[in-house]
Amino acid sequence: MADGSQPPSLFHRLHGQSHLLSQMSPYMHSKTINFGDGRVRGGLRGPFVGIVPLASPVFVQSPTEKSLKGFMEDFLMGGVSAAVSKTAAAPIERVKLLIQNQDEMIKSGRLSERYKGIGDCLARTIKDEGILALYRGNTANVIRYFPTQALNFAFKDSFKKLFNFNKDRDGYWKWFGGNLASGGAAGASSLLFVYSLDYARTRLANDAKAARKGGERQFNGLIDVYKKTLKSDGVAGLYRGFTVSCVGIIVYRGLYFGMYDSLKPLVLVGSLQDSFIASFLLGWGITICAGLASYPIDTVRRRMMMTSGEAVKYSGSIDAFSQIIKKEGVNSLFKGAGANILRSVAAAGVLAGYDKLQLVFFGMKYGSSG
Repeated sequence: MADGSQPPSLFHRLHGQSHLLSQMSPYMHSKTINFGDGRVRGGLRGPFVGIVPLASPVFVQSPTEKSLKGFMEDFLMGGVSAAVSKTAAAPIERVKLLIQNQDEMIKSGRLSERYKGIGDCLARTIKDEGILALYRGNTANVIRYFPTQALNFAFKDSFKKLFNFNKDRDGYWKWFGGNLASGGAAGASSLLFVYSLDYARTRLANDAKAARKGGERQFNGLIDVYKKTLKSDGVAGLYRGFTVSCVGIIVYRGLYFGMYDSLKPLVLVGSLQDSFIASFLLGWGITICAGLASYPIDTVRRRMMMTSGEAVKYSGSIDAFSQIIKKEGVNSLFKGAGANILRSVAAAGVLAGYDKLQLVFFGMKYGSSG
């Protein structure tokens, strides 16, 4: 960069995955960071999340903000790092999805008995399906990164201009509302194109070898998910739960910004004001809390996905919420939340190590201004 400042490391850009579309990194920290929309000095900052939706686990600057060569380097390296982190966390991700959706699987006869916890789910899956089955659905999850990033870039500038509010100039609530609107609009726009991949990933991950179905799988692979869903439910089957997913983006962002603005003045004071560790832990804590608070939305959308191709479906997200609470209790909305937290920890650890490796092999080339 012309001013000599370094871009955020790969770990800073990729760390953290939220509950909804496997998720984003809202808590960049560095003494000086350039995100393409001005230098950000010190402490935790939220504008990064202002446009990158939950569907995007990686932030890469758009071609208008850096050279095409630099953009391609970041885009491809980001793809590799996304594949590494997602694959490393795939076993716990599948466990999370199995626990979260086990009641729908029992209804359809694809699971004989409920899982007793993370350990039981992991052990039973390995025993019944083999260790490689822990990665079932990961291919669709990795593939989803590339169109998501391309769409983020396509929508980013438009929504930034449309909701270009400044906290100091326009006031907190206008800025807050603009962030929710821009993030929600960008997230919904990108989600419209990649939602079917998330649907396919969810169905594959929850396609256990069921004892009550003769030990046979429902789907043979990614293409088979599309074929069978389109045949039974049409295009609507691929988008079941889409509306509540869009709501989830806005709810998560509202919780994140609300908690951040409330806690930052209380926590990042004195010697902690310029502390990376303090900012990192605060950001991680806020992300986990916001994720837990909005986790029921993720549960509802995924359980709605699980009804495609089945005889009994929910009439909508409100019906799904009410039925789950009435028949299974409120706790059912949080099944898999513990595994979800473990997944984010695992992914962050892998990316931290990967960041060190890319520095060894690529030196300062990656992330340069091109």
